[in-house]
Parts: sequence; C-alpha cells; structure tokens
Amino acid sequence: MKLATFRVGQRSSVGVVIEDGLVDLTSLDPRLPRSLRALLEAGPEALEAVRRLATNAPRRLPLHEARLLAPIPEPRKFLGLGFSYRSHVEEIRARRKDIVIPPNQVWFTKQVSCVNGPFDDIHKPPISDMLDYEGELALVIGRRCRHLKANSAREVIAGYMICNDVSVRDWQLRAPTATLGKSFDTHGPTGPWLTLAEEVEDPENLSLKTWVSGELRQNGSTSDFIYTIGQMLEELTTVMTLEPGDILTTGSPGGVGAAMVPPCYLSVGDVVRIEIQALGAIENRVVPEPAPTATPP
Repeated sequence: MKLATFRVGQRSSVGVVIEDGLVDLTSLDPRLPRSLRALLEAGPEALEAVRRLATNAPRRLPLHEARLLAPIPEPRKFLGLGFSYRSHVEEIRARRKDIVIPPNQVWFTKQVSCVNGPFDDIHKPPISDMLDYEGELALVIGRRCRHLKANSAREVIAGYMICNDVSVRDWQLRAPTATLGKSFDTHGPTGPWLTLAEEVEDPENLSLKTWVSGELRQNGSTSDFIYTIGQMLEELTTVMTLEPGDILTTGSPGGVGAAMVPPCYLSVGDVVRIEIQALGAIENRVVPEPAPTATPP
C-alpha cells in the first residue's frame, strides 16, 4: 500500500495511491486521522481500516488532478546519515584527502522546517554557489521504539520514501554537526508517497539514480550500504526514542556534484530527478530563493 498526502484546490487530504489514481481517505471517512503521522500513531488497526476502505472505494481521483505534498510534512525528527555508501566514501577520499572518514556512523539533523514536497521547487540561497544534490532512501518509523537490536529493527519501519538531501556544502563544513548546511528551507524534498514496508522485498538491494537536467549523475544501489538498516536503527535507538513519522535518510551513493572534477554544483534552472526502484520518483527544479518578506514589528 502506498500512502500519500495531497492537495486538491485549497483542501489537503491523505489517500491511498492505486495505479494512476488516489483514494481520498479524508472525504470517505472523516473519523480517520487527517495526517499520515497521526495515522501511523494510531497503529496497525488504523492501517488495516485504511486498507479495507481503499479496497472498497467507489471511486478514485485521477493522480494528475492532485498536487502531491510531502508525505510526512511535520515529522518530529528528520535525521541523515553521512559516509554510508562505499562509493561515496571512495569519491570523498579521492577528492578531499583532508577529510577524515570516521570509523563509526555519523548522524546529523536536518531541521524539520526544510521538509519539501516531491515536485516542489528547491531554493538556491544567494549566499552560496555550492548547492548540491544527494539522492537517498528514507525510512519512516512506524512505532515508538528504544534500544532496538539490529535483527529486529525492521519491525518498527512503517515504510520508505525518496529523499533529496539537498546540501549547501560551504555551510555544511562550517561545523562538525553539518546541520546548517543541511537545513536551508526547501532542502528536504521527500516522497512521492510513503510505500509501506510490506511492499519492499529487500530495501538493501534497490537501485537509485539521480539525474540533473537530464544528465545521469548517481547510479547506485542500496546494496552498497556500509551499515545495514538494522545497524542504523540500533545505533540511533541506543541514544534516543524514535517515534511514528520520524524520517531517517540513509545516505547517498557516489556521484554528488562536490566530488566531480571540477565540482559541478546546482544552478538556477536545473531539474533534479531521483528514482528508487519500487518507490517511484521525485523531481525538483532549482529556483532563486525569494526575497525575504517584511515581518511585522
């Protein structure tokens, strides 16, 4: 089952994607939670009710008539993992010998205000010309958890999305946390929907491709992970409680703009398309960051 957040006119809703149509859950049953995060929080019974409702739905909205939004627009946590693909580590070592690759997992925070829709514009900030793309597999947590062991970690995953971990490289390197360079507004496109875990047979063997204005830049696979998904979740839950709707991006394969010779960063007008096997695609155009609006005194 694929769950989406979408808008038709001025109304936003949650729905089930079936082929080229959407079952509008909010209009069919107003008692259902009105966001995907709330739906996950309601537990397996709520998801089963959604499944029954979608199966028996009398009609579907054509997918092209809706605007798909970020599936989880307000996660409590949005975390990313660095240095997680062998191919990416190799290109970093070749390009930047001064960067030390830690022997452990390196997690950072993307502030939740950067969450963006799967087909929305990415803003190029005027303060940097080092805007980069990173096609990534994102996990969404399905139930509250702490102190997981790697061999049971997948039991808490609700499903998977595509993420573009957009990065402003000079700001990323300003501090070891990388948070500022990862958190500019609009720099967290996710989607196009949440594909439930039951539909993804092997999340550690999915092809991942990223195009920039039609040029294939990243052509990798999650089989290149350095850490298993179980190891990722064991590491995080040693420290913190993960909650339904939390988004965890699992890192990027080789082919990022910063590692090219010479570096090839994003420019206004570029279109970044990311496809992951079994999950669909997201596509975002780079536009100038709008001028700030005046705030009331």
